[in-house]
Amino acid sequence: MPDNRKPPARARSRQATAVSVDGEGMLESALRIDRPARQILPVVVASPHSGRDYPVDFVERSPLSPLRLRSSEDSFVDELFASAPEHGAPLLCAHFPRAFIDPNREAWELDPNMFDGPLPSYVNTSSPRIAAGLGTIARVVTNGENIYASKLSFEDARLAIESHYMPYHEALAELLAEASDRFGGCLLVDCHSMPSIGGPMDRDPGFRRVDFVLGDRHGEACAAEVTDLARSVLESQDYLVTRNNPYAGGFTTVHYGRPKTGVHALQIEINRGLYMDEMRVQRMDGLAPLRDNISRLIETLAAIDSDMLRPAP
Repeated sequence: MPDNRKPPARARSRQATAVSVDGEGMLESALRIDRPARQILPVVVASPHSGRDYPVDFVERSPLSPLRLRSSEDSFVDELFASAPEHGAPLLCAHFPRAFIDPNREAWELDPNMFDGPLPSYVNTSSPRIAAGLGTIARVVTNGENIYASKLSFEDARLAIESHYMPYHEALAELLAEASDRFGGCLLVDCHSMPSIGGPMDRDPGFRRVDFVLGDRHGEACAAEVTDLARSVLESQDYLVTRNNPYAGGFTTVHYGRPKTGVHALQIEINRGLYMDEMRVQRMDGLAPLRDNISRLIETLAAIDSDMLRPAP
């Protein structure tokens, strides 16, 4: 008899055919890793929500237009951090969109009301994220519109999670292990963007946001010296920066950020109004100078003393 109390071992599963919304044709890989010629920084940079390769069957079963589906993207964040390999740090990017699978959640964080049958007992069916409609498979996009017109099958969810979510986290864990082995400790920079004004589902509805929010789970996920360094370099470029408000860090920050073991995680949220047209999901002139300033941030992180990242004695 199968044991429904724990997730099954991941089997080989099909890759869903996807179409790039940038018109680059049919794409099937779940992720990409841009590696430096030689890793010289104890840093791994990740962009989990900038993916824009939408599975065809996902788009076809949603009542929302492609543009509305894209409202959940951290659009172009991978481009903002594209210089990471030039500075000696790998860059991991999800190709799949957040509206399809969210890698910044637990693997099996699912809303039972979205499915046409009971879910296995190992599935987490109650969390604040699920209540907000933002589980591993989201019920809604950023503005609260429903993504699906009908119920889903758990088998479809399982295949999607195994072919997209799991390869992403396997790659991320491997990159962090490589960096830790090489330098004795490492820093994960988890890169995101946020709407310029808080939405109805946010903690700050209707409020205009600052330029950057640094999330370190109130000091639990990252050494304070690292967060302070990132904040100081951004403020020196005349950006408004807050710490842990309104975003302190999601699943990735909590799961990987364990300074006592030598792995630190810092979430960076960037105000979309700095670089893109939020309604049309298009790049604006501010993208290039912002990319240059982020390159200087990565360069500054190169000055981190690797001893600061090592496990606590």
